Amino acid sequence: MGKRRRVAERRTKNPAVIGGMAAAVVVGAGVGVYALYGGGASADSRTTATAAAKPKIKTGPLSAAEVTGTATTFLTSWQQGRVDRAAAATDDTAAATALLTGWTKDAHVTGATLTPGTPTGAKVPFSVKGTVTYQGVSKPLAYDSALTVVRDTTDGTPRVDWHASVVHPDLADGDTLVTGASGTPPVTALDRQGGEITEAEYPSLGTVLDGLREKYGKEAGGKAGVELRVVRGKESKAKKSSDKTLLELSKGTPGTVRTTLSPTLQAAAERQVANRPRASVVVTRVSTGEVLAVANSGHGFNTAFQGSLAPGSTMKVITSSLLIEKDLASADKVHPCPKTFRYGGWTFHNDDDFEIKKGTFKASFARSCNTAFISQAGKLDDDSLTQQAQQVFGLSLNNWSVGVPSFDGSVPVQSAAQKAASLIGQGGVRMNPLNMASVAATVKSGAFHQPYLVSPKVDGRTLATASRTLSPATLGQLRELMHYTAAYGTAAQAMSGLGPDYGAKTGSAEVDGQDKPNGWFTAYRGDLAAAGVVQAGGHGGDTAGPIVASLLRLGG
Repeated sequence: MGKRRRVAERRTKNPAVIGGMAAAVVVGAGVGVYALYGGGASADSRTTATAAAKPKIKTGPLSAAEVTGTATTFLTSWQQGRVDRAAAATDDTAAATALLTGWTKDAHVTGATLTPGTPTGAKVPFSVKGTVTYQGVSKPLAYDSALTVVRDTTDGTPRVDWHASVVHPDLADGDTLVTGASGTPPVTALDRQGGEITEAEYPSLGTVLDGLREKYGKEAGGKAGVELRVVRGKESKAKKSSDKTLLELSKGTPGTVRTTLSPTLQAAAERQVANRPRASVVVTRVSTGEVLAVANSGHGFNTAFQGSLAPGSTMKVITSSLLIEKDLASADKVHPCPKTFRYGGWTFHNDDDFEIKKGTFKASFARSCNTAFISQAGKLDDDSLTQQAQQVFGLSLNNWSVGVPSFDGSVPVQSAAQKAASLIGQGGVRMNPLNMASVAATVKSGAFHQPYLVSPKVDGRTLATASRTLSPATLGQLRELMHYTAAYGTAAQAMSGLGPDYGAKTGSAEVDGQDKPNGWFTAYRGDLAAAGVVQAGGHGGDTAGPIVASLLRLGG
């Protein structure tokens, strides 16, 4: 599995054309013929203002000529190797100079041809074709990128809006391109049955395979090859992601790493998320913490493991355990569920302002009554929820060692309205499907088992633990709440036919700028636990619920 990313090769014999103009350049010879039209950064002629006249700063939308002219200046200068002139056409000269210099010095790309496409407004797509040469070995390089032209607010000049992704779409700001010995040998990843895992078969696992190579490449017995790769910087906007191979010049010898993934469940998870934009899901084994499947409909980032999203009402599983322990709620006792409840200066609402008169806490949990939880905020310390998440569910301690990069959830200490919002999975609480699958598994098993993708026996690492477990009485009530929700509450439709050994909780998390909330669903059945999220999808029972339930059904 030595490859993490390969950029598809494409060839063209046409010179670069921008806005109908040809730009033929001989790179490295120091000469070139090109024509630049329109205003913007490419204009060479200047008008000298009189001493008495104050220069007028141009404002307003960019003209087509300004967009093509600025793009032309930047692309032809970059193609010619005139880094200073290319960088000057951007709005961040220093950052552009560093990355464009590294294009030839560190990435060892030569003979570059940049061919622009048709602009869409201020955005100009372009293709890149060149050759990467290192220690006598050469490989062609080809990919697509794009730039956006903006107007400088200080002087009105059109400039390229600089980001590292202009140079290559896989670069985040702070990253670099480097060609050389990979440093990390490739690995061949195996599923739990010994079959090879490939990105071609399981598209969601590209980032997982990157992470496995980064962590286990040197100790798995392989030998490094030579490659062009993205190296994440200390200040990278994608610093939680692994380095990424873009082009392999010479193959290394891979080592072997066995994972806990189930080929059957992984294939099913891939199918489930493929038809839903921005969907992610994780399946774990309750009794051990083994990750059996992980899938994302977007393949560039492992949201299922590394996402940091408000979990909405699925957080009520943790909150309920806290309220029951503190004798602030009991499954079959009457519990308030008014239409609204005001706390910390905020007025909190239920969905459609429903209320449950003289209903039990179990009824409030099953119907996901927000005010039933918010009403108890004043009886809790600011750190009560944080302590519960850490001590019982093993979350928010930043000490999970899954085998690839992951985020362990965050439940910060908060006060006033934010404390109340945290009780229903909003405020500062952040989770991902891996975290919430673990929460369901903890309820079912009665103890926290840190999820893992690679057995600790492989490298002797220590898995995270929780400092305590729930009492049998509290645990029994918590299971009753989740079972009732799966059978009769908001999760009933998705979980239909999966009983009786099951439990679930739905969630919807409001996100600024989204018309629809993120839909969450966490559940267990037998020895399996799973959780999923569909971003901007709507109610969790309708969106993430069918994904999770289908995998629990398949797992038996």
